[in-house]
Amino acid sequence: MNLTALRALRYPNYKLYFSGQAISLIGTWMQRMAVSWLVFSLTHSELMLGLVVFAGQIPIMLLSPYGGALTDRHSRYKVLFYTQIASMIQAGLLAAAVLSGYYNVTIIIVLSVVLGIINAFDTPARQSLIINLIDDKKDLPNAIALNSSMVTLARLLGPVAAGFILSSFGEGICFLINFLSFIAVIASLMLMKIKPETRLPSRQNIWQGLQEGYGYLQQHTGLRSVILLMACISFFVMPYSTFLPVFATNIFHGNVGTFSWLNAVSGLGALAGAVYMATLKPGSNLLKLIAYSSAQFAVSLILFAITGYFPLALCFIMAAEFGMLSQIAATNTYIQTHVDENMRGRVISYYVMAFQGMQPIGSLLIGLLAHYFGAPLIVCTEGIAGVIAVTCFIPYLKKAGTATRRDLRKQVITSNKGLKPLENGF
Repeated sequence: MNLTALRALRYPNYKLYFSGQAISLIGTWMQRMAVSWLVFSLTHSELMLGLVVFAGQIPIMLLSPYGGALTDRHSRYKVLFYTQIASMIQAGLLAAAVLSGYYNVTIIIVLSVVLGIINAFDTPARQSLIINLIDDKKDLPNAIALNSSMVTLARLLGPVAAGFILSSFGEGICFLINFLSFIAVIASLMLMKIKPETRLPSRQNIWQGLQEGYGYLQQHTGLRSVILLMACISFFVMPYSTFLPVFATNIFHGNVGTFSWLNAVSGLGALAGAVYMATLKPGSNLLKLIAYSSAQFAVSLILFAITGYFPLALCFIMAAEFGMLSQIAATNTYIQTHVDENMRGRVISYYVMAFQGMQPIGSLLIGLLAHYFGAPLIVCTEGIAGVIAVTCFIPYLKKAGTATRRDLRKQVITSNKGLKPLENGF
């Protein structure tokens, strides 16, 4: 990666954010992997894996629009600061329960619900804050791409570290390390020097703000199309990762080391996708990239599901994660560069609901189906459903290219804060 691809790091606030989140997210991915392994070790049930994921993410589906509306009315910085403290407390409770030996699946589900509620407010605030951390808004796409790189690097390192710690010390130490990792992100937030955010007094209640955000999306074809496609991919395709413990043990006849390899290699593929997005040239066609990367994700997942050869499966899961991350980053960049500033939190909350909120419903459904039909068949079906979804959305993405130009002209007339889009159409 050349220095141009790192240009957003020249801003002190963004550099603090980047470093603090990088450390904390390694702990987060360690906890995610440890929770999956712990639940599967306790139950040996695909259905319970899906249920735990459902419990942890369904609050995002229900509450993220409310969290986005709250973010638009209050300081994004303060919302993020308080949610990080709350996440640290949740991690501490989970670590204490497991290390003391006083835990069961019910306790894990309850704490997963608590974390999901926190994330419903944390994610819109975190995504919306990025624009406040850079001085030149032209560097916003690079900041978003670097943020994706940081997340995926943590996703690569976290499972590797978790695999070693799980086999040597157990799940409790993974949860304890995640608890301690929040010190870095909280300290980085305290060191930031951010100008106070100006918010015009609003007489609307939050639910009226939500309706306004929904109406805004109805008027902007491009934003609506990419969010709906994300919802479909999130529902049908992304829940496949719930079954990685099943593939590691039942399909490839391995152990926690095999599980760690699957997570690490998938993280490597996602990191490659993030680096690709960070080096993307200005003016790239994001709508076309969203369609192609979604298709790559779905097709690669089909190949992963039908192969029984572990090295080949690693190649396919790497390609799948490359496509998934590219779609996520391109969709996030498209939204951030096409939304009016006063609607940013609310629109991002709908994106979060589509991205993270649809996964729990899909995870619960495929967990139930896999209980009867087996994980490989269901994961293959997920990939086929993804291919169908992308095919159905291609005409809408093409129309969105024309609509984006029309929407931009409206934004220029109504707001002096509109950002120039990166491309002119599909």
